[in-house]
Amino acid sequence: MLSLNTIKKSKGSLKKNKRVGRGNASGHGTYSTRGQKGQKSRSGVSGLKRLGLKKQLLQIPKVRGFKSLNPKNQVVSVKTINSFFKDGETVTPTALFEKKLIASASLPVKILGKEKLTVKVKLEKIKTSESVKTQFEK
Repeated sequence: MLSLNTIKKSKGSLKKNKRVGRGNASGHGTYSTRGQKGQKSRSGVSGLKRLGLKKQLLQIPKVRGFKSLNPKNQVVSVKTINSFFKDGETVTPTALFEKKLIASASLPVKILGKEKLTVKVKLEKIKTSESVKTQFEK
């Protein structure tokens, strides 16, 4: 019958700690599993865990370059604005997102293009290139 007082740990699951330096009868006496001479056998020597660290560092594949924390602009061309918007409409990131022209409304948007702007629209919360900015001012 299974009850709390009859539960035992499975065989081999309980391993005793290595008690070092407690006499030769323990099996870990005299040199206390440190070997004979050398730096590692002396007391007070730690920080030798990083032996061969340079070799390990050289083996690790590294991602080169620099990744900015600032998000990249989502690019919309003047051509798409001409085709998807009518006169008097306002172009906002949410309007562009609803028409599925950009992936996210929260990321910054920039209008680029060398084409002529044929519709008269207002811009809100959108960056533009210099060439597009001059067209909007006209």
